[in-house]
Amino acid sequence: MNPATESFIHEAGDLLQGLEAMLLELETTSDPEQIDAVFRALHTVKGSSGMFGFGALSRFTHHFENAFDLVREGKLAADRRLIDLSLAARDHMMALLQTGGDGPEAERLEKAPVALKLIAALVALTNQPPLGPQQVVVKDLARPASTIRVFEIWFRPNGEALHNGMRPDLLVDELRGLGEIHLRIDADSVPPLESLDVGYCYLGFSISLTTDRLRSAIESIFIFADDADLQIVETAASVAAAAGPELPATSRAGPSGLATTAKDADRSVESKPRKAANTSGESVRVPSARLDEMMDQLGELVIAYARLEQIAGRIADPMLESVVEEVERLVTGLRDATLSIRMLPIEIVFGKFRRVVRDLSTELGKDVTLITEGGETEIDKNVIDRLTEPLVHMIRNSVDHGIEAGPDRLASGKPESGKVRLSARQEGGEVLITIEDDGAGINVAAVQAKAIKQGLISEEKDYSVSELQHLIFAPGFSTAASVSSVSGRGVGMDAVRSAVDALRGSIDLVSRPGRGTRVTLRLPVTLAIIDGLLVQLGRAKYVIPLSAVEECVEFDAADRMRESGRTMLQIREHLVPFLDLDTVFRQAPSGEMRRRVVIVRAEGARIGLVVDDILGQNQTVIKPLSTFHKGLPGFAGATILGDGTVALIIDVGTLIKHSQQGGRPQHTRRIA
Repeated sequence: MNPATESFIHEAGDLLQGLEAMLLELETTSDPEQIDAVFRALHTVKGSSGMFGFGALSRFTHHFENAFDLVREGKLAADRRLIDLSLAARDHMMALLQTGGDGPEAERLEKAPVALKLIAALVALTNQPPLGPQQVVVKDLARPASTIRVFEIWFRPNGEALHNGMRPDLLVDELRGLGEIHLRIDADSVPPLESLDVGYCYLGFSISLTTDRLRSAIESIFIFADDADLQIVETAASVAAAAGPELPATSRAGPSGLATTAKDADRSVESKPRKAANTSGESVRVPSARLDEMMDQLGELVIAYARLEQIAGRIADPMLESVVEEVERLVTGLRDATLSIRMLPIEIVFGKFRRVVRDLSTELGKDVTLITEGGETEIDKNVIDRLTEPLVHMIRNSVDHGIEAGPDRLASGKPESGKVRLSARQEGGEVLITIEDDGAGINVAAVQAKAIKQGLISEEKDYSVSELQHLIFAPGFSTAASVSSVSGRGVGMDAVRSAVDALRGSIDLVSRPGRGTRVTLRLPVTLAIIDGLLVQLGRAKYVIPLSAVEECVEFDAADRMRESGRTMLQIREHLVPFLDLDTVFRQAPSGEMRRRVVIVRAEGARIGLVVDDILGQNQTVIKPLSTFHKGLPGFAGATILGDGTVALIIDVGTLIKHSQQGGRPQHTRRIA
């Protein structure tokens, strides 16, 4: 696939993603600008898809575009029926785009029952016949205007543009659909026949267009013609046309090859010449694999710097120390810049869920509104890539299990319409994503009964409310009475737990009967490089993510409870359980008499981790564990230290779960 076609697929995909959001917005507003925005998106996709060999997509979009042409003319209402049909049509457009162009797969989709049904519905709305296989109708983009305008257009494709899929003839055909054109070809660059490359574009095109359409109509035609020089000039003839029917009879060739009137210098409205859109400096589309490779190289650089720092510490050369400080500054700046490139607003994920909630509430017969906040919060693209599935499960759970049916809500004194709130905010090195509903809350008695029936818990043992509520994340657990297309198989919330654990995150859950449920995902901002606290335990070194560390305190080894491996510290006015990592990791007991306790927080709880010593802060490049070791509980990965040794990265969330499953504390030691 050539680069131009790949660029078209990416940009058309972005347009279709935005189209979904615009269609959903039309359910709450009838703003003409919003309707125009939908029409422009459809027009752009239709015209450009034909130019890049996506004929099936162009023909299908034509019917969709016709419908919104009637909407903007006030002849068709943008009601729920049209929005339902439009969302389904947009999904089919996305499927046609993903075929990569006309071929067997596109032909199959074009003739599929769902496509024929959608076209029939759109034709019924617009009273216009369906297109044949070779037909593509060009429709103007802008609303009719009373002023006749004359545009002089100079267009010269780059030499390799034809190899990249550009079709100047189709662009000219689209311009012809806007009004009367006079075409002049600049063939001065065509070489002698023996030197001619039939795949190279030597021609320039000078086009005079007389139209009653707006400038945006012309710009939309050239929106994907990136590998070309383009100038658009609205001449003084446009102004004169408003006063009378006569147009200037004479013109002269301007220095750029444009036909312009003698007074153009004072009275024309001119666009700036442009190259490909990417040269504007505003944005560059880069394959994600290249970003991942850059991050890998940065990780190796951080490891090399740690080695350099360690060597400098042994040599104690002031000049070398100065160089190390400079390298540290440069590496830190490069790290921050590279990480910022990978950071994307979480709105990219949030925007997808308006459609999820809309479709799900329709399917379940509930009136549910999704409210989003904090979409500007940025997070690593790799975290975003893995967020969609767990968030879909959680939102489906809120709508299906959390929000009551309308009559039940009214009976309990609530508004008939339920609300699901999806919000994000950054807190230190973590991003907190909260899904909150105003539904019935978790029925703890029902959860307990189902868990006992499934053998997940014992009937004789007493469990706290929090423990019972967290059972919704257990594998295979579901309180649904029957399996449906929405729930009942017990894989949804278990998948959430697995995904969050894989991201080294944690889950906080709060539910109040009759008032709703709030689930908060705590996720690292990035998965590649973190700040860590390097600690010593026996002869081994470990890294604790600094974002989880609250404080460090002294610890007297004489107060350890070896038989249980767990006890309590009183830190000021709070009791904090702690774990001796010697016991947890099954190492020989430490002989150190004065040790340290690192107080960490995760899963909404605090715990102390007893270590021999704290070595200091460390930039930690996270390396995944091998196939043979990735199942080890308590570790989130490994890192390479400056001396070449490997330090394991402690998974704080797993250790807290271990603490919560341990025995009761035997005594308390006070720390001022």
